[in-house]
Amino acid sequence: MRLVRHLINAEELKNGCVLTIGNFDGVHRGHQMMLGELLKLASTLNLPAVVMCFEPQPVEYFRGENAPARISTARDKIVQLSKTGVNVLYFVPFDEAMATMSAQQFVDSLYKELNVKSVVIGDDFCFGKNRQGDFSFLQKAGLDYGFTVQRFNSFKISEQRVSSTLIREALESGALDIAADYLGRRFEVSGRVMHGQKRGRELGYPTANIRVKNRKTPIKGVFAVTITVESGLVYEGVANVGTRPSIEDVTAVLLEAHLFDFSGNLYGQRVTVTFYKKIRQEKKFDSLEHLKNQISEDAEQAKTYFNKKRTL
Repeated sequence: MRLVRHLINAEELKNGCVLTIGNFDGVHRGHQMMLGELLKLASTLNLPAVVMCFEPQPVEYFRGENAPARISTARDKIVQLSKTGVNVLYFVPFDEAMATMSAQQFVDSLYKELNVKSVVIGDDFCFGKNRQGDFSFLQKAGLDYGFTVQRFNSFKISEQRVSSTLIREALESGALDIAADYLGRRFEVSGRVMHGQKRGRELGYPTANIRVKNRKTPIKGVFAVTITVESGLVYEGVANVGTRPSIEDVTAVLLEAHLFDFSGNLYGQRVTVTFYKKIRQEKKFDSLEHLKNQISEDAEQAKTYFNKKRTL
């Protein structure tokens, strides 16, 4: 997959392309099904399959700090989309020019820059200033420009429409198994291990400290996790996602993972933390000794969870 960060006419699109547009937050099972249809159509037409999404996501641009928590970081979204088999990903900056662009101007730019031959969109897709454009608008524009438009109906599990909002709600409530069913995989967060205050080491539980790049996170609390390091080795562990109220008064969200049966240096490595079970909410303790005892209990609960999981 080739990553393009500006809306330009790429050489591989000289004969046209099949395009889909959306946030693709989480790249969940509904997204995956729609991307499968995109790839089938692209194969039939012998054209590249192209995905366009925006950074920041439009809701983040318009609502700022009031925007909902994101499921995927930009990097994780790119990684998941690269696994689908699409040819080109346009990761377009969403700025004032994009926010004020009319629906007609947006369609004009798609035809001019991407030479679109067919568009596949979700059933709730809208675009252009004040969300002027929709499926009907695209269909009419397609008649003028000579491209087709296909609408992908919602993907449902147990009569529930799978959406990023639904997954976010599941994660926020600690329903990690349900979120995994909607995502088609376990929820995970990746990032580089950074130096911290080493308080975990002082308490007897050294941690890999990862600052969460998203402004908000859909999960908070203590979890049973696995941690995949750059070598590919996977370790079981326990992780805290939050603001560490017992250690310091901060507002930035931190992810701290304690790896079982690990010794070594992870500083600077990019690791992936995969979430399996929520153990408890984050809370403030009146002493470091109480915190240490709770961490010990959390670790035992995580170990018990993984031991039971292995016997199933």
